[in-house]
Amino acid sequence: MVALRIVTLRITAQRVAAPLIAALCIAAPRTAALHITALRIAAPRITALRITALRITALRVTAQACTLFCVLQPPAHAAPHYAFAVIAGTLQSPADESPTQRLIDAIGRDPRVSFIVYDGNLKSGSEACRDSLYEAREALLQAARPALVFIPGQHDWADCGSAAGGGYDPVERLDQLRQTLFAEPSSMGQNPLPLTRESEVSRFRTYRENVRWQLGDTVFVGLNVPSPNNHYLTAGGRNGEFEDRVVATTFWLDHAAEYARRREAKAMVVFVQGDFDPERYERPERFAWLRFGHKPRDGYLEFKRSLVKLAETFRGPVLVIHQDDERAHGGFTIDQPLRNDKGALVTNLTRIAIAPPDRVNQWVQIDADMTRRPPFRVTVRDVPKDLPLLPTPPVPARGDPAAPMPEPMPAVPSLSPASELPPLLPESPPGVAPNPLNPLNQPAPNSSTGNGAASIPGQ
Repeated sequence: MVALRIVTLRITAQRVAAPLIAALCIAAPRTAALHITALRIAAPRITALRITALRITALRVTAQACTLFCVLQPPAHAAPHYAFAVIAGTLQSPADESPTQRLIDAIGRDPRVSFIVYDGNLKSGSEACRDSLYEAREALLQAARPALVFIPGQHDWADCGSAAGGGYDPVERLDQLRQTLFAEPSSMGQNPLPLTRESEVSRFRTYRENVRWQLGDTVFVGLNVPSPNNHYLTAGGRNGEFEDRVVATTFWLDHAAEYARRREAKAMVVFVQGDFDPERYERPERFAWLRFGHKPRDGYLEFKRSLVKLAETFRGPVLVIHQDDERAHGGFTIDQPLRNDKGALVTNLTRIAIAPPDRVNQWVQIDADMTRRPPFRVTVRDVPKDLPLLPTPPVPARGDPAAPMPEPMPAVPSLSPASELPPLLPESPPGVAPNPLNPLNQPAPNSSTGNGAASIPGQ
């Protein structure tokens, strides 16, 4: 007969969705008490579980040693292999809803895909920003089998003030998205991921669209940085929405970098919709106001400086993924175009610009293996030709304000296949130390496009 007496048991958890199963096997001769202190257990969707003092008293014991076994789910960072899919701009008209459903269904059939990122533009610029349209497109994304994270884009709110967009106030439309598509503390999909939203910080309570999550040893960040030019307005007066959002974006990137560094993450991935033109990097000038002539304001300037700072804080590989405004040949572009204030190449930051030739029948898949160097590999995947179209979900009836009906968008022309040669790390400029993350330091062009498989340079 063994008597167990628990003195103190403290459990702190935010979300407990999976059952916790523990098997304790104890055998100790002539032992009156076994003290276990500061035992930390990691389980799915449990942020902290700490047993501070567990006293086990045995009355009759016969074995020579005492052993405690805890059978639990492995911690999140124990699985180094995973994959995720990225799609964007697939919904240009109501005719695209059924093909997009088939695309998402095809992705969900691959057991290797852990989650999907829809990287902006639930609608086209010629569709009115009606509540009923948002609801129909949200229902489509919610039907995804894996978790799905939505990143807001240009046509989702920034273009809503145009005549084709219905003449709405863009800021009001963004607030509507925050109250609907970003209302939950988790992602979309039938198997949602828990997300940390910037709105949990009291100072940035409204920025629910900026998120962070972690899978394995990788920290992911989603940000509201749309095209064109990050919604910077050239009209007179204070550019309030832009300026406040820039502060929120800078804070969230700094916070994510420190979060990843302290948790000893091995990689970071940042998602934005806007093509932030990383080749154009303006170094700070003390007397820029003395220059004659007007130079267009770069709305992505602060974002690019925040990325440089992130790459300095977190020394592991950093990926920045966004839509390609120029339709990259072959489905994606991989390069390292960002430089710091001294003009040196930021060798641990890689940009992936995505633009599949057939947006409703292809997706970009990124496979991660943290035991491999480089750890990321990019491919363009095709929907199986024999996969049938799914029925279009019904549009909820709502009393939306009057707005013009959109015209169907023209079909995107098919692009010819690109080179399948994997990119290599570019040769370091004179006076720049080689990248420690790439011991080979092989000289090669610093960009690559292709619809075959490609490794990420400099990781």
